[in-house]
Amino acid sequence: MLVQDEPKLQEQEMDLKFTEEKLGQAEKTELDAHFENLLARADCTKNWTEKILRQTEVLLQPNPSARVEEFLYEKLDRKVPSRVTNGELLAQYMTEAANDFGPGTPYGKTLIKVGETQRRLGAAEREFIRSASINFLTPLRNFLEGDWKTISKERRILQNRRLDLDACKARLKKAKAAEAKAAAVPDFQETRPRNYVLSASASAAEHEMRLTQTEFDRQAEVTRLLLEGISSTHVNHLRCLHEFVESQTNYYAQCYQFMLDLQKQLGRFSGTFVGNADSTSPAAAPSAPAVAAAPLPAVPTIPVVPTIVGVPNTVAEGVLNPNEVKPPASGTRKARVLYDYEAADSTELALLADEMITVYSLPGMDPDWLIGERGNQKGKVPVTYLELKAGLAWSHTLSWGLVAAPYTCPLKLEDFIVETNVVP
Repeated sequence: MLVQDEPKLQEQEMDLKFTEEKLGQAEKTELDAHFENLLARADCTKNWTEKILRQTEVLLQPNPSARVEEFLYEKLDRKVPSRVTNGELLAQYMTEAANDFGPGTPYGKTLIKVGETQRRLGAAEREFIRSASINFLTPLRNFLEGDWKTISKERRILQNRRLDLDACKARLKKAKAAEAKAAAVPDFQETRPRNYVLSASASAAEHEMRLTQTEFDRQAEVTRLLLEGISSTHVNHLRCLHEFVESQTNYYAQCYQFMLDLQKQLGRFSGTFVGNADSTSPAAAPSAPAVAAAPLPAVPTIPVVPTIVGVPNTVAEGVLNPNEVKPPASGTRKARVLYDYEAADSTELALLADEMITVYSLPGMDPDWLIGERGNQKGKVPVTYLELKAGLAWSHTLSWGLVAAPYTCPLKLEDFIVETNVVP
């Protein structure tokens, strides 16, 4: 029983020493400033590595139930089953919906195109998650579960060695104090043998303290080497961070390219889905030929070719041929090209970044497209590739059904004379 209780007694003694040191009732061996800085740096590295690891896991897998499932598979040393991404699941639903609606219909065709892009986005997301897990999460997890556990173990051993050293110092101090007190008392009762015993006790305490000091110094050196290895850990984590950023950059670049391709594909047959809303509306009732000016728009408008309300629009019903389209009589707008654009067919106009072109719209056109002119060249251009230059635009609606094209007013708001263009 005594042998079994000995570890418990040692643990209780260590706890008692540690409590006395905290209360200032016992002497404590202080570590040098450099060692204390190494300890603080190691604790800081461990804390921030845990936070970065947890938040990166949330970024890669927002579903907490899925993260718990992956954690259990890792602890059981089993392969994590493949899981369908949200993009791939959306692609599956869109494809099934297109088959039900009819793959030959405009809506079905668009669903198929968008579904294919969502499937590619889901595959890119899966590859990004796999790459980030291998190149970034695994090194961080290995540090916390490997190197940090070793450092923590050696720190606990060093703590015990320090407590042993403090206890030996306390015993030596007590033995020397007793020896000095005995030597100062006159020996009237012939207590010399007792003094010899006290002297031997002090010598034994001093010898024990030297051994304990040696063990403490050895353990301190081992712990110091491990703590200094934190610098190598930072270098390794820095390399992993660069790989994570590279993977994330490739992922978002792929997503951007996929969406650009989808936008071009949808733009090629976008005119099929857009009709002229005015073609089905009844003609306005005749009234007095009074001219009413529309209120000043809050944002710049695009000039539109005049049309008659209630008359079918032949431009929207047929295939748009930009070469046969004439610009509005007044009020075309300038636009700066933001990105290079390659024309998909002869009806589109190729663009170069930072060039200036003239743009306007036609009734019934897809709102995402405009007619662009550059010299003698003309064709459809996507709105997302343009930066429209701001200007003051006016439009006029006649009571008998004519809609005049908006045009840019050459005057400023503070001018009192406003030029108007009334269509007879």
